[in-house]
Amino acid sequence: QVQLVESGGGLVQTGGSLRLSCAASRSLFSPNAMGWYRQAPGKQRELVADISSSGVTKYADSVKGRFTISRDHAKNTVYLQMNSLKPEDTAVYYCNAYEVKFGSQYDYWGQGTQVTVSS
Repeated sequence: QVQLVESGGGLVQTGGSLRLSCAASRSLFSPNAMGWYRQAPGKQRELVADISSSGVTKYADSVKGRFTISRDHAKNTVYLQMNSLKPEDTAVYYCNAYEVKFGSQYDYWGQGTQVTVSS
């Protein structure tokens, strides 16, 4: 089992920046990925960005050019730098990680952190 602990959410004005962090309780088996999803009220949870163990990144179209995902393998931590924030970025952001172990994929979720962007 892996525990994911998130930090860094909060309230920011339009155009501002926040950095989210998510630390895993142990190193993940490879292959693996860590990333961020978000869920706004009344909407489905959606992928924001993720990064694989080999460093391949993926972003939602709505955040390309504004958000940057990165990993520190030594600290088992993934970061999401969010710049030029918009009110539509307001959501609960969830850290996600998966690992493939003995041929099976295991998914883990953080508890979520609120990001609110005021207009």
